[in-house]
Amino acid sequence: MFFEATLVSTAVLQVAQGILGLAMLLTGFRIWSGPFITDRIVALDLLGTLLMCQCILLVFESGFVLYLDIAAAIAVICFLATVAFARYLEREDSRL
Repeated sequence: MFFEATLVSTAVLQVAQGILGLAMLLTGFRIWSGPFITDRIVALDLLGTLLMCQCILLVFESGFVLYLDIAAAIAVICFLATVAFARYLEREDSRL
């Protein structure tokens, strides 16, 4: 399914994708150099959110609505991964 998004210009979409790309690079740096595991987990959750935003921008740019389903799947996976990491950290704290 396709739809036309004539309300948003191409230049605005490209600037938004550039900003999201820069945010992804900075988030990747935080994942790489985070001093604590909790920093890395939060950065991974942020990376998932940024990927969802990229998928939504692709819907506006291409008109292909299937990207919304991909964004929803990323949201579910990120939520489950964050809950799993939190449970793991909770168990690690109880061992100490």
